[in-house]
Amino acid sequence: MDVHPYVWYITVGVLLAVLAFDVFVIGRRPHEPSTKESASAIIFYVSMALIFGLGVWYFSGGRYAGEFYAGWLTEYSLSVDNLFIFLIIMSRFGVPRKYQQTALLVGIILALVFRGIFIALGAAAINQFSWIFYIFGAFLIYTAVHLARQGENDDEDYQENAVIRFAKRRLPATDEYNGVKLTVKQNGKRLITPMAIVIIALGTTDLLFALDSIPAIYGLTQEPFLVFTANVFALMGLRQLYFLLGDLLRRLVYLSLGLSVVLAFIGVKLVLHAMHENELPFINGGKHVEWAPEVPIWVSLGFIIITLGITTILSLRKSRRDAARGEDPAAAGSVPPSDGPKPGDSGNAAVGSTTANGATVDSAARSGVQDVSDEPSKSGSAKKS
Repeated sequence: MDVHPYVWYITVGVLLAVLAFDVFVIGRRPHEPSTKESASAIIFYVSMALIFGLGVWYFSGGRYAGEFYAGWLTEYSLSVDNLFIFLIIMSRFGVPRKYQQTALLVGIILALVFRGIFIALGAAAINQFSWIFYIFGAFLIYTAVHLARQGENDDEDYQENAVIRFAKRRLPATDEYNGVKLTVKQNGKRLITPMAIVIIALGTTDLLFALDSIPAIYGLTQEPFLVFTANVFALMGLRQLYFLLGDLLRRLVYLSLGLSVVLAFIGVKLVLHAMHENELPFINGGKHVEWAPEVPIWVSLGFIIITLGITTILSLRKSRRDAARGEDPAAAGSVPPSDGPKPGDSGNAAVGSTTANGATVDSAARSGVQDVSDEPSKSGSAKKS
């Protein structure tokens, strides 16, 4: 795929302008987006991605358009799964609803930065070492097995990563939110707020998310232009999707299982591609493995659509059955519509759940989170544990 530098400049410029508008114009005022605002934004961003794919089809052909759509769908699905983790983090730290938008914006920007770095590193590695596909494929298969063994999405367990634990133990902190500020000065001493801990949690989680997403999309296309645009479009609208779906995210109980199947498929596809291009001397004498097939992109796209469709249908059916039995997953431990937990609620977390990237995450308090006023809430999570 021959992409002129000017096309790169224009595409990056337009996408950054749209993102900047979302961040500095729409998101500059801390608030909880309305259903209408969220739905309109999601329709706009999804339409942009679909139109962009049609543009790729018109200028570069159906193959590259298929690669873009397959990559976008995979990255978008991984991002939705990641939203479930963001949901738990917000609940765990009792982030007031009107401040969650700002935290999500920062998290999405960090995700874009990290993915941009990994895209560049991945492209450089692919250009230099054809055997890197063996590593990418093995990593995705390992991740798929890990996800399948984990089973359904479950927020009853939570374990903070090492960076968060270090920040809570070592950094002087206050347990009160001060708007969206990361620090506050009390008694002549500079302290970090719970919002700073939340940003650290989102940032470190984003870093781990990129470790899954980049090998996955390079298994569908080796075009850096398509890899970059698919990732950017997959991140656009996530903030609004978070507020639109809310607890409905918890109804996608089989999403992780569906993603495990998709990642395993892409991992096998990468290994077959590596064998087809093999240059390692200890495999087939350093020659290409001619019998290794190249999976067409239309097969990959169809497999992804069918798998995610079945996953969604089965998830919603199970949620309806659970709701009929009074076991609705969106009702247990759900994120409250209020501004945060009552003092002392956040200390009842249990330990243990992992995600697609292997990251561990915290749950909301088992006892549930009560409604409180719109005043900035306190979070016991920011105290030294």
